[in-house]
Amino acid sequence: MATVAVYSLKGGVGKTTLAVNLAWCSAAQSSRRTLLWDLDPQAASTFLLGQGAAARDRAQAVFTKDVEASRLIRQSGIDRLDLLGADSSLRELDLVFHQLDKKKRLAKLLDQLGSAYDRVLLDCPPGLTDTSEQVMRAADLIVVPVVPSPLSMRAFDEVAAHLVAKGNKVPLMPVHSMVDGRRRLHAEAIRAHPDWPVIPMASIVEAMATHRAPLGDYAPRAPAAQAFAALWQAIERRLTRKR
Repeated sequence: MATVAVYSLKGGVGKTTLAVNLAWCSAAQSSRRTLLWDLDPQAASTFLLGQGAAARDRAQAVFTKDVEASRLIRQSGIDRLDLLGADSSLRELDLVFHQLDKKKRLAKLLDQLGSAYDRVLLDCPPGLTDTSEQVMRAADLIVVPVVPSPLSMRAFDEVAAHLVAKGNKVPLMPVHSMVDGRRRLHAEAIRAHPDWPVIPMASIVEAMATHRAPLGDYAPRAPAAQAFAALWQAIERRLTRKR
């Protein structure tokens, strides 16, 4: 099993959109047994895929071991893709991690799921917190959506510097997210980092909230869907090389 975290220090950068669509690509295009684990108390991934969402206010209990993670996992309605949903109890997750003082609690919980899944995608809350520290210790790869703007670039640089300071060698994979090629600032950012994958801004992507489905389910031929597919293939190559 490999764990891919979709994480950003900054919110509003398309993190959930990436996580849901990459999970779909893993399950539908790579035929991987895939789990999307929503760690964000806003529960956006859970809303998009939660046909059989976990009972409310129980998500935190997985980390205190009051409930086994496997009991809260639900089918998403997509072959080979399961969901471990979020709810409002995760608002206190940082405090729980701090009180537990178990620095690899998330990693150990993931190990327990290893025989059931080939890929786990983590939809992470923003910020440098106790939760993000757990994610950074557990992930095999961290995908970082970066909107082509100075603030978003600054946030990515802070994450990279933080990992270096902590001596954490988990690889980062920055992705140009929500790109509008007509904007000069966006075009300049892409020219500055031409090797970063690009996910375009498109109204058909925003329609995910209406369809409550990944883009590949309702618009597989759209350029944005092809961009997600290409990104997932690049992630698979990174994971293969890592092993």
